[in-house]
Amino acid sequence: MTDTPGTAAARRRHRVREEAMADAMRIARRLLVEDGPAAVTVRAVAREMGLTAPGLYRYYAGHRELVQALVSHLYEDLATALEAARERRPADGPGERLREVCRELRRWALAHPQEFTLLFAKPVADAGTAPEDAAHESSWRFGGVVLGSMVELWRCGAVRAPADLDPEWIVQLEEVREHLEGEPVPLEVLYVFVACWARLYGAVAVEVFGHLDFALTDPGPLFEQTVGDILAMLGDPAA
Repeated sequence: MTDTPGTAAARRRHRVREEAMADAMRIARRLLVEDGPAAVTVRAVAREMGLTAPGLYRYYAGHRELVQALVSHLYEDLATALEAARERRPADGPGERLREVCRELRRWALAHPQEFTLLFAKPVADAGTAPEDAAHESSWRFGGVVLGSMVELWRCGAVRAPADLDPEWIVQLEEVREHLEGEPVPLEVLYVFVACWARLYGAVAVEVFGHLDFALTDPGPLFEQTVGDILAMLGDPAA
């Protein structure tokens, strides 16, 4: 079928728009890496693109939308890296696949400290990932890799969950469960997942932010021990 002139023009406009937005993300990420989150402004990105600030408004309505797009872009990049790490060990058990996911999270964070800071320290308010934020779904693609790997271990039947769960946890954990595919995971098990994530994040963040420098020149063994402890909490037989 031959495109009509109107269809061809619409496709060109769409292609030009996609290319411009991809260019904006490359520039925004470079500004973040070189000068930190405060450097990612509409004016700075527009200037690098050869546009005026109002010109960039054709693609992003303002600073918040620009930062949300960058946060989404970074979460997608991180999720892709974690998925690739998980798939590198297709013949291994779920514990070893989760171990590779944890290791890749650390590698990515150490290789991209400014990006890690924007995502997980949220130094600017516009970097939020609450349900009403545009970056929410992308953040859950990342979260789904980590939690999904934990769910695999739960399906093996070895997670040791607490017998009684504080009622204050119930409502909070229900939202987490909504994002998990497949059979409903008991809230007591989700509590274990969240506790494991807190330990994993803490082990990565304390190294990325340099808070182990006073004691360790190589935090790698401590990280590996932490991952082993997490797998034991999740009931991995190999741990």
